Amino acid sequence: MTDCLFCKIVSGDVPAEIVRESEGTVAFRDINPQAPTHVLVIPRVHHPTVAELAASDAELLADLVREAHQVAVDEGVAETGYRVVFNTGSQAGQTVFHVHAHVLGGRGLNWPPG
Repeated sequence: MTDCLFCKIVSGDVPAEIVRESEGTVAFRDINPQAPTHVLVIPRVHHPTVAELAASDAELLADLVREAHQVAVDEGVAETGYRVVFNTGSQAGQTVFHVHAHVLGGRGLNWPPG
């Protein structure tokens, strides 16, 4: 999609602080971090929501979750705890309609969120 911000990050047309890449995913630091570790993990191919991705490519969704865990390991938060969040739809807070997992850690995360 030519107007998708995250597709432009994947293509290199928009700069981002990339922390990890795999064949199917790219992980980069959030520009408005909500925790000391706040990394977004996205598929290289465009899928608007996690629900759509789950319905069309379960293997890629599993890869996205594996990469989110590896980001937590690389960032040093896997042992103390981290959160993986998928916002699905505007009412849930999704502002970029290219599926992305937020990996959050490095501080206590309250429950319920929001």
